[in-house]
Amino acid sequence: MIPRGAPYIGWTDLLAATFNCLIPGDGGAARRLAAAVEERGAPNTVAFLSVRSGLDALFGVLGLPAGSEIVISAITIPHILDILAHHRLVAVPVDVDPETLAVDPTDVSRAITPSTKAVLVAHLFGSRMPLDAIAEVARSRGVLLLEDAAQANDGSAYRGHASSDVTMFSFGSIKRQTAMGGGLLVFRDAALAQRIRARHEEYPVLARAAYLRRVLTMLVLKPVAFRPAFGSFVMFCRLLGRDHDEVLGTALRGFSHGDLFTRLRQQPGAPLLRTLDRRLREPAQVRQASIAARVAVVRAVVEEAPELRHVGGRAAHHSHWLFPLLSPQPDALMHHLWRRGYDATRGASNLCCVSAPAGRMAPRQAMRLMEEVLYLPLCPTARPHEMRTMARVVRAFEHPVARP
Repeated sequence: MIPRGAPYIGWTDLLAATFNCLIPGDGGAARRLAAAVEERGAPNTVAFLSVRSGLDALFGVLGLPAGSEIVISAITIPHILDILAHHRLVAVPVDVDPETLAVDPTDVSRAITPSTKAVLVAHLFGSRMPLDAIAEVARSRGVLLLEDAAQANDGSAYRGHASSDVTMFSFGSIKRQTAMGGGLLVFRDAALAQRIRARHEEYPVLARAAYLRRVLTMLVLKPVAFRPAFGSFVMFCRLLGRDHDEVLGTALRGFSHGDLFTRLRQQPGAPLLRTLDRRLREPAQVRQASIAARVAVVRAVVEEAPELRHVGGRAAHHSHWLFPLLSPQPDALMHHLWRRGYDATRGASNLCCVSAPAGRMAPRQAMRLMEEVLYLPLCPTARPHEMRTMARVVRAFEHPVARP
């Protein structure tokens, strides 16, 4: 079976991360390493355990009145909504165009009311939407612009839109520049960054054993991504009566057990920060080669079957972190692809659609996208003819030729 793709980290980085867990010293070393990592980013960067940790700290410092509204891209991860609810904030969704993965600045403007305090837009699936018009809307209406670039972090020189008050970058287990954890938040306001850093330094430091478990999990999963091993892994899961898709999703998901906010409110430890610093120093050509391989996979499929509904096919900028497709029967198509040797999945990104509060417009395009989305495998070692064959398999399933 052609796997969905390999973890975005090499063996030498994994071995270095394992060694990092054996180096003694945590608290003082972590603070020094955090400062070094932050210096590699844009001015006013703060290193967190995750993007979610940073967002929680941000809202804790801002102390917005209960009931304040946050206009948000209609597709996000559930924990973002949990964080907003915890801070007694109301998420007001703005629909997402499936073809461009952008939100309409006019829709953003219409969604803003006197209760709105911020606009939170998310770049999805490796795309990056234009933000000039949205930034102008936020500026003219006097609200913060929060830019979630967790899925758009391709290791390039992009550090966020110049008008974004906060830009968030993720280095979690499934991200392109993974350090098995970590998030960098870039603040436009130095004073706000300092207030949040001071709050963050009051958190306990993540135990090295907790980070070591993440590294060991990745050490186990990485060889599974090799094609012969992956087929054996799928067969083993079936013998145990387990769904391999669920097993992989559970293994890679962060913050899956225990109280969410206890787990969020920790500082990254020295081992994680050393790994993050190493990933940030990685040569740009290494990252670009990885992106080029995935772009080639997408191109081969789209050229073979241009009639397929490729999500984000008209995005202004796209590095293809994932390869989402729309299908009226996504579950049936997923199992059909499994039988044909292609590891498609519906749970690659743990995304959800944001429900509209009473009296607000339902994000119908986003709802349909999440109901119909299927992620095709983005295996960089797959040959172009294998990807073209996959395209023909999908096309035959979606558009069967009627027999006379």
